[in-house]
Amino acid sequence: MDKHEMVMDVQEKPKLQKWVVLSLQHLFAMFGSTILVPFLTGLSPAVALISSGLGTLAYLLITKGKIPAYLGSSFAFIAPIIGASSAGGPAGAMVGTFLAGVVYGVVALLIRFLGLNWLMRILPPIVVGPVIIVIGLGLASTAIDMAMYVPGLDENVYSGTHFSVALFTLFVTIIASIFFKGFFSLIPILIGIVSGYMFALFQGIVDVSGITAGWDSIMSAGSTGEFFAAIFKSPDFVVPFVHYSPVEILSGEIVLLMAPVALVTIAEHIGDQMVLSKIVGRNFLKQPGLHRSILGDGAATMIASFLGGPPNTTYGENIGVLSITRVFSVFVIGGAALIAICFGFVGVITAAISSIPSAVMGGVSILLFGIIASNGLRMLIDNQIDLSDKRNLVIASVILVIGVGGAFIQLSDNLQIAGMALSAIIGVLLNLVLPGKESGYGNGAMFDDSDVQKNQKPSDAA
Repeated sequence: MDKHEMVMDVQEKPKLQKWVVLSLQHLFAMFGSTILVPFLTGLSPAVALISSGLGTLAYLLITKGKIPAYLGSSFAFIAPIIGASSAGGPAGAMVGTFLAGVVYGVVALLIRFLGLNWLMRILPPIVVGPVIIVIGLGLASTAIDMAMYVPGLDENVYSGTHFSVALFTLFVTIIASIFFKGFFSLIPILIGIVSGYMFALFQGIVDVSGITAGWDSIMSAGSTGEFFAAIFKSPDFVVPFVHYSPVEILSGEIVLLMAPVALVTIAEHIGDQMVLSKIVGRNFLKQPGLHRSILGDGAATMIASFLGGPPNTTYGENIGVLSITRVFSVFVIGGAALIAICFGFVGVITAAISSIPSAVMGGVSILLFGIIASNGLRMLIDNQIDLSDKRNLVIASVILVIGVGGAFIQLSDNLQIAGMALSAIIGVLLNLVLPGKESGYGNGAMFDDSDVQKNQKPSDAA
């Protein structure tokens, strides 16, 4: 069979046995990245799995079952979620997540009625690329702290054991990324986490008491009811008007932390849709339409905010699975979403995720956060942005230093524009004010109908 030949069309339904296997494949591809985001932000990994599954189902419904895309936790929102949590606790993060979904919805409506050019004028590659670099590099210290220091202490205490676990995890993840082939090349994060976890067990830094307690409950169950009660556990949902009042939590600081990031991830979403269109051979920007796919992302993010999960976005890992398997069925994607929802309610799985040492996640994060920054650099390269042009050089330089340096504007005692948000706003303003806007778009090839015939392998970064 030719490697570009379609195995299963978008709305083709596989037989049950094959369906389950193909769906599990997509689940494994997204699993490592999806649980990493809540782990880093203090949210519940189980809720993240459930919200990713529900969000994916909502996305498939909104896009009329015409776009085979899986949605998982977005790395771009890690720092804003941490900031929003500092401002208003977990409820603050959820209010900010909802606002991000609102931004998606507003942009979707504007694209539906005004087209796409206005967004490209606000967010050309010369602005989006450096902001993505800021997102990755801004998280660098978080990854190093998790890798090097003993968790849970008020002061940083260096631990050679923890750092060795982090470096081992990082090494295995790199090996899997570079040398593994086929499907295994798409799950280097999961492979790295599992390998690092096993190494951490031998180093004695894994707390398995939760797993043991869960397993003992299952084994000691005296009836069918007790057995199912021991297996299935209700995750730690954070529900508005039940656990908190959104009106009391809402603040200008949370708005400024989350809303600018949504605009950046929308630009990334457009790139994902272009790549997916090329792989499948259909122009998803026209049918069912970019406004629908962006609205689907927004709806998924809003669903997450109602449950206590992080914002969702389309996953490059799952696009990679589509590229390799040539199975484009939305039923397979939907099956993966249903399995993810079920996994979120399984207590033993939740306990296993919670027991992963921070050093393991730190090791994986060193690579992942670097990949985020590198993807910003890649955007500049792919669009052939000329940094010898003084205008481009000025915009990129200002965004990078303000964002990575942690500059902020204090508007009031409880309100400031800081870090990534400030760098994005200043980048947009500089792009609009400085003459010679054409250079900010670069010379990258624009998307057209002929491009969908080209099969390109997407980035594995989420």
